[in-house]
Parts: sequence; structure tokens; C-alpha cells
Amino acid sequence: MTTSEVWILIAAIAAVLLVALVAGYALNKRRRVSLTAPVTETKEVTDRSGGYQASSGFSFSQGGAKPAPEPVRVERTDDEGQPHVGDDAAIPRDAPKRAIHDVRLPDPVQGPELAPEVDSEVVTPENEPAAAEATEAAVEPDESGTAAETSVVEESATEVQASDAAEEEAAEAAVAAAEIAAAAEAAVAARTAAPETTAPETAAPAGVSEAAIAEIEPTSGRLERLRGRLSRSQNAVGKSLLGLLGGGDLDEDSWEEIEDTLVMADLGTAVTATIVERLRQEMATRSVRTAADARAVLREVLVEALRPELDRSIRALPHADHPSILLVVGVNGTGKTTTTGKLARVLVADGRRVLLGAADTFRAAAADQLQTWGERVGADTVRGKEGADPAAVAFDAVSAGIERGVDVVLIDTAGRLHTKTGLMDELGKVKRVVEKQAKVDEVILVLDSTVGQNGLVQARVFAEVVAITGVALTKLDGTAKGGIVFQVQHELGVPVKLVGLGEGADDLAPFEPGAFVDALLG
Repeated sequence: MTTSEVWILIAAIAAVLLVALVAGYALNKRRRVSLTAPVTETKEVTDRSGGYQASSGFSFSQGGAKPAPEPVRVERTDDEGQPHVGDDAAIPRDAPKRAIHDVRLPDPVQGPELAPEVDSEVVTPENEPAAAEATEAAVEPDESGTAAETSVVEESATEVQASDAAEEEAAEAAVAAAEIAAAAEAAVAARTAAPETTAPETAAPAGVSEAAIAEIEPTSGRLERLRGRLSRSQNAVGKSLLGLLGGGDLDEDSWEEIEDTLVMADLGTAVTATIVERLRQEMATRSVRTAADARAVLREVLVEALRPELDRSIRALPHADHPSILLVVGVNGTGKTTTTGKLARVLVADGRRVLLGAADTFRAAAADQLQTWGERVGADTVRGKEGADPAAVAFDAVSAGIERGVDVVLIDTAGRLHTKTGLMDELGKVKRVVEKQAKVDEVILVLDSTVGQNGLVQARVFAEVVAITGVALTKLDGTAKGGIVFQVQHELGVPVKLVGLGEGADDLAPFEPGAFVDALLG
């Protein structure tokens, strides 16, 4: 063989290898077109529905409005000076806050120095003698200032300054005393006019009820109307899975990618393994030719994983001698008070008479927020003072519900971390105290769907303490991890009964597995 023939042979071999590489790359690229195509569709869907908006605009900020409960503000003026604790779960029940609450009527008889302190809107019937003594104390510095001016003339520069300061202090004390006297008279008049702060008037909300109830959207089909709010979960779960399953023959790499998609959507490893195994069986036994066939198989498997046979009805039917009792629990910041208010709207729209119990006595304005929700639908609210025993407030709410013959009593509890053993024991105490009058029919755990796996750890502890009977998932419109619905039911063994899909007053929907899967798949 000559040298030229050797080079020709080498060139031919190189050409064959190059052609093989190009052909292999083209085949691989053609095979993976279906896997990458959904990425482009994801951007289009996100742009199309990224601006979901609340229908009625109800939110936490509206619950802080204080003009409505006028008598309540007079009763709780002593709490205004207390430090706001933010997360009430971190504050034990025997904190110094109670000591401040007990000393709400100081006796301002020590002279002019106590007059500015009494200016913190403390309401007491003894304010008139205090005002008189404060006025006398205001006159005394005036007389001492005059004596100082007449006795010492040579030191006029310094003495004039001292007398001016004394006169200003006396004037301020006199004005403060006058304001205190006026405030005392107004407070006494308000107290004689308002019978009780913990039991709202039943006649006042009655006029508002009919107008408010007329604006409540019907509860049936809400999940269908709110399917656009699940756009993020739709892109992360539905579009990705449909793109993978509709791409032709699936090899092991494709099935691994399907598993990764499900795990990243917070379905959990156990639920993911079950779904993938069912998909393998169905895809093998059925002739899946088109994307529509793949969607039908995927829908059937996902609906089956959501266990549609579970009872998802809210136990709100009254008993023969007492109303139905619903307890709303959860950690801080999940939206318990808002969910309680929205659930009250759902029950009122279905013709139930509802009474709200504000047992969250530690978060600032929590009772005001719940009372605002109640006033919008014509429901009464039983509340206590800030820092009061939540078990006592819950007990009073149930007693009021029995006396007034309502259908449902909704009790909102304070948020608490699952790691705080004392607070979790207190939650168990609330339930035990309530059950001395009537059995708790429903314990709804409110979970934030954006926290993923962390929410499950919290949920296990709550399930052990109060035996939850249902789950309400909030903020589902703000997460791409819609698979939390699957894992919550698998881990806790209790059904998801409610889902929150926005900030609007009617953005709380009863959970329906079929409608939820349809919204995920688009």
C-alpha cells in the first residue's frame, strides 16, 4: 500500500465517523424536541395570566380598620400603650404583658408630674378629682415663680427663665387637666350607652346582612372560575408533563425527567413513585397516539391520586341542641383570620346563621379584623380584651351561639409555632374547654402552600394535638408547587377541603379533585 492510499483510507474513515456523529446528533435532537418544546409555551402562558387580580379587594389591611367598633376602642384604651408583639406565638401567656393589662387605672394624685402620664387615654370615673388636683398643682408653680421674682431682683436673668419655664409647665398641666376631665365625661357617657363589648349587638348587622349577602358569589363552580389563578402550577406540572408524555416513545431518561418534574412540584417521593408507576402501567396497556390521549391518561391518574372518594363537605349542619362548632388553627402568617372570614361568607351564602369567635387575643387588631369580616356578611362576633384567655373567649362564643340559636360557630385561634410546646398545649386546652359545652365538629388546619415541605412538619404536630379533620390551602395562586395538595392528603390522611386562590373576599373555593386537575392541565 502506498502512502497516498493510506491517506485516502484515513480520510474515508474520518468522513464516515463525521457522518455518523452528525446523524446521531440529529436523531438525538429530533427525539428531544418534545421535551424542550414546553419551555417556550411556559413563557407564553406566564405572560398571558401573570396578572391575576382579586375580584372584591378584601385583604388583611382592611381588617385593621377601627372606626366601626367605637365602644370596643373605649374599652381597650389601656392596651394602646402596650408594645405590639407581631408574632403572638413567641409570647408566652404569663408574659409581663398581663401585668400591664391589670394596672389600667392608676391614681394620678401625686402632683403635676403625673398629669402628662394620664394623657394616654386611660378611662376612669375618678378623673374629675384628679383634674381638680392637677389644676391646683398647676397653680402652685405659678405662685412659687411670683415669689422668686419679688424676692431676688439682682439675679433677674436666670430667674426670668425659671419663671417662664414654670409658667409654661403650669399652662400645659392646666390644658392636660381640662382634656382629662372632658375625656372622663365622654368615657362615662359611652360606658352608660354601650351595654357590653364582648357581645356585639345582633340588630346592627341585620341591616347590613342582606346587602352584603347579595354580593357574595355562588359557591358552586368557584374552582372552575378561578382556574386562571393556577397558572404557575399549571406551567410547572401540567404543561411539563403533557410535553413529556406527548413526545412519543418514552425511555428511562424521559421517565426520570417526569419524576423530577413531580418532585420539584412538591408531590413528594412517595406520591411521585405511585403516580409514575400508574402512568407506566396505563401507557403500556393503552394505545396512546396523540397528545389528547396522553392528557386523558394523565388526568385519570392525577384524579385517582387525589382520592376523590374522601368526604370534603364542611360539617356545618346544626345539631338538635347546639350549633356546629368549627375551629380554625395553624401557624403564624398562613391566613387563618382571612380564611375564617371567607368561610363565613361561604356559609352565609348557603343560608347558614354564623357566629364568629375571636379567640386570637394576642395579635394586634386580630379581633377587629375578624369583626370587620363579620359585619360585611351580617355575622355577630364574640371577642375579648387583648391578652385575655383564648379558651375563655372560645367558651363564651359557643355559649352565645347556643343562646342565639345560630347554625355555625367559627372560632379563629392565634397562630403558634409547632415547636412551642406550651402554646400547642394551650391549643389543646381551647378545644377541651369548648367541648365542655358542645363537641367540635370540624378542626380546619390552614396551611401556606408556598412553604412546601416545611408545612407538612407543622401539620403533623397539629394533627397530634387537636386531631384535624380538614385542610385549607392558602396562597395557591402564588406558587408553582401545586403538588402540595397531593402530599398533604397522603401525609396527613385528611382531605383538602378548601383552597385559597387570591386576596378577594370570594376567592376561597371548595376543593374538587376533577376541577383542580383540569385547572392544572389547562
